Amino acid sequence: MDREGVGKVCLALPGATLDHPFGDDHDAYRIGGKMFVMVGATGGVSFKVSDIAYEVLTGSGHARPAPYMARAKWVNLPRIDDWADDELADHIRSAHALIVAKLTKKARAELGLTA
Repeated sequence: MDREGVGKVCLALPGATLDHPFGDDHDAYRIGGKMFVMVGATGGVSFKVSDIAYEVLTGSGHARPAPYMARAKWVNLPRIDDWADDELADHIRSAHALIVAKLTKKARAELGLTA
């Protein structure tokens, strides 16, 4: 998968939006104003994971703690193509679901999402 492929997966998710708060070199995908995936110009991708997934992925060396975001349980892949497309897509969908779960009921309703 490449940067464009990550974008297609992200934007196919309900309510997902794209913006560039850190400049055109970084794609930030959000749901309800909260970021769930970020892709850098150099090909790296960072995304939100569960507490358990964070420990497993960083402990096994499959991902590294995301710079500036690790305390919030984000991981980073320096190269998007380090993982199979379907595995990365699954993690992107999980990141989206984690953030949706943290939205208020009102925000979910405004986005047409259920709890």
